[in-house]
Amino acid sequence: MTVRSAADAFLDSLGNANTVRNYGIGVGKTAERLGEDRPLDTVADDEIGGALEQLWGESAINTWNARRAAVLSWLSWCGEHGYDGPKVPAWAKRLTPPDSETPARSKMAIDRLIARRDVHLREKTLWRMLYETVARSEEILGVNIEELDLAGRRARVKAKGARPRTRLRGAVREDYVLETVYWDAGTARLLPRLLKGRTRGPVFVTHRRPGPGKVVSPRDVCPDTGLVRLSYGQARMLLDEHTALGGVSGTGWDLHEWRHSGLTHLGEAGASLLMLMAKSRHKKPENVRRYFHPSADAVAEVTSLLAPGDSRR
Repeated sequence: MTVRSAADAFLDSLGNANTVRNYGIGVGKTAERLGEDRPLDTVADDEIGGALEQLWGESAINTWNARRAAVLSWLSWCGEHGYDGPKVPAWAKRLTPPDSETPARSKMAIDRLIARRDVHLREKTLWRMLYETVARSEEILGVNIEELDLAGRRARVKAKGARPRTRLRGAVREDYVLETVYWDAGTARLLPRLLKGRTRGPVFVTHRRPGPGKVVSPRDVCPDTGLVRLSYGQARMLLDEHTALGGVSGTGWDLHEWRHSGLTHLGEAGASLLMLMAKSRHKKPENVRRYFHPSADAVAEVTSLLAPGDSRR
């Protein structure tokens, strides 16, 4: 598999014409910079970072992020289909625009997105579950069907930074300290339709089986269908495809926005700080504050409480 053939195979797998056009810029120019006739498995991680730096190191932050996202999706796709190759190095990281904050989307925007007919049931369920649980994306993507309590509308997840339990002499066990996340009616309606009678394996899986030679943990494979767990990179790319501005990749919503939006809407509805901490499973109040971005309408409404008694009639 050469660099060019891997790039062509990835672009051919994309169904949206706008996505192909925009991803083609980042992937195509990177392939040219690396050498199109080289075997993909001879390319080093740092060469990917170097190519990105040379091509877009002095570009606007949004341009850098969009081109990096395209290359990241390309190389992730190659790995998931069994093609040995490099990865985007950690030092070539996504840049945060100055003075920017993760936005909180309105309830109306969220409902409209999830109700769209061109959105697959898997994405609808994932997005609704992320919003209602306000859990981290990695936590929900890592859930298996055996860990769901459908009747109780809850699940146990391996939390961020969770450490493995230990035995008396320090021998590590394979189970981790788990935390509970809760969802409501929206997720409860979608989950049974998504599972279609499956009783084990990952909740969110790919639509294709892994390529030959791809090594996958048994926990990440559905034993009934052979499909593998949906990765964070795939989930991020799918959300970006459905929300990108003008079809320009890298300009759509971020998976983390579901958590911000859910906590913001709970706070606007009157949930106390302690309840927000319990829901988000944060240990420090200042960490919850970063996720709470009340809308202008909500601030105006609470300000009206300060008006004289006869002014609000």
